[in-house]
Amino acid sequence: MNNMPKHNAPLLLVINTGSTTTKIAVFKGSNSLFEHNFSHSTSELSRLDTFDEQVQFRINLIEKILNDNNFPVNQFDLIMARGGLIKPVKSGVYKVNERMIHDLKHAPKQHASNLAAVIGYRLGKKKIPVYIADPVVVDELQDIARYAGHRLFERKSIFHALNHKAIGRKFASDNHKKYENLNLIIAHIGGGISVAAHKKGQVVDVNQALDGEGPFTPERSGTLPAGDLIRMAYSGKYNRDEMLKMITGKGGLVSYLGTNNVKEIEKKADKKAMKILEAMAYQVAKSIGEMATVLKGDIDAIILTGGVAYSNFVTELISDQVKFIAPVFIYAGEDEIQALAQNGIMLYHNEIEAQDYL
Repeated sequence: MNNMPKHNAPLLLVINTGSTTTKIAVFKGSNSLFEHNFSHSTSELSRLDTFDEQVQFRINLIEKILNDNNFPVNQFDLIMARGGLIKPVKSGVYKVNERMIHDLKHAPKQHASNLAAVIGYRLGKKKIPVYIADPVVVDELQDIARYAGHRLFERKSIFHALNHKAIGRKFASDNHKKYENLNLIIAHIGGGISVAAHKKGQVVDVNQALDGEGPFTPERSGTLPAGDLIRMAYSGKYNRDEMLKMITGKGGLVSYLGTNNVKEIEKKADKKAMKILEAMAYQVAKSIGEMATVLKGDIDAIILTGGVAYSNFVTELISDQVKFIAPVFIYAGEDEIQALAQNGIMLYHNEIEAQDYL
């Protein structure tokens, strides 16, 4: 159990770092008192050569805006931060410790999500407890799902775990049920796309969304023809970084249309562009069908979430293909700030218990 001094409504700081943004929010209980989104220009970030420089740059911005708005860091009861690419963990809340900080700083793949917990830890100065919740490396895969097809490769669980879990629990609550009693297929459709089979509270199978496995997305290529990909990599036309960008960052809609903005594509209503958007929806629907077999057809609901779920064009195409499997529900958007805050509130009131990162 937690040993924090209790108030009815704790004061929380929430930190969510992205590649070009830093989002923070202050909550008093479940009430949002203050939110700010820092946008970082390419020229600003290009001057930061190291991980620590990135961290300190963002800390300076956060401390100044908090002080300017009369929220000095030392008054917070706890800090909730976005989880990064640590070692695989079970779903839940984890207290940030020195081992986690080391793993974030020395992760095999650096990602902006790795910064948030380090920023929170340094702001807290070991006086304010800092936690992450449902990081992208949540791993609940059933063993059979780990086989990739060659002994040198293994499928990994890297996906939009925070939003998946939050939406699964919200859907259950909205329907007066427990998430742990439901079988759900949840498709997070944003810059990346992850489609997961949630079996009684466990994500037993999901595409590896970080490197773009699965459907193509606004900026990721998805699962490409393996032979053609290898031949292209050895063609001499592209270096390693260019190939990696081809599958993550410059793939998907960006590759076809030069933009990752679904609203912009819909507004222009170009026939070719709409066909490509339709193809993305088609691939998401196929992945949902794939997850239906994982759950052996025993499915309570299919849920579409993420930023692209605001598009009626996309959600209607997907729904039309998969509604024979189970009822389809739309929970558009991804409120990671709110999800982190809710986990912090539950933790503070001993409704959930933090796990140790070992």
